[in-house]
Amino acid sequence: MKKITLALTLLMSLFHLNVTAQDMVLTETTFDANFQIDSTFTRDGGTTYEVSASGKAGPYGRAYLSYVFTDKQSLGTGGEYTGFAWTQNGEDVVTATLQGAYVKQGKVFKLYGFDPTSNGNLNLAIGIVDFVAKTINFKVTEVDASL
Repeated sequence: MKKITLALTLLMSLFHLNVTAQDMVLTETTFDANFQIDSTFTRDGGTTYEVSASGKAGPYGRAYLSYVFTDKQSLGTGGEYTGFAWTQNGEDVVTATLQGAYVKQGKVFKLYGFDPTSNGNLNLAIGIVDFVAKTINFKVTEVDASL
């Protein structure tokens, strides 16, 4: 229950910020980002998990992701993640740092993150990780960080 409350609080605060436009405005620039999980492993017996994936990230083109999932709050079925991405579309290469929270819901994990990119964009990414299907699929919205 604690995990669901955490996720709902995060989402409600995002919607509140969008409605009031005090700190952040979501733009109309949205895209899908769909990945195949290439590998996943743990080095410490199941406390920290590392995942790599590759696929397409909308206008960014081909993308490669690496994540580290932890549970520093001892939530059990939720926690936080950090990571790195690099993309290439033609000659353009863009990198991003990835960070956010995850919550296990049934057989999948939902991810909620903010990802600053080397081209100056800030993206809000909400996704679903399905380890059985070996997929990570995001809906991404650009944040107007000019405020």
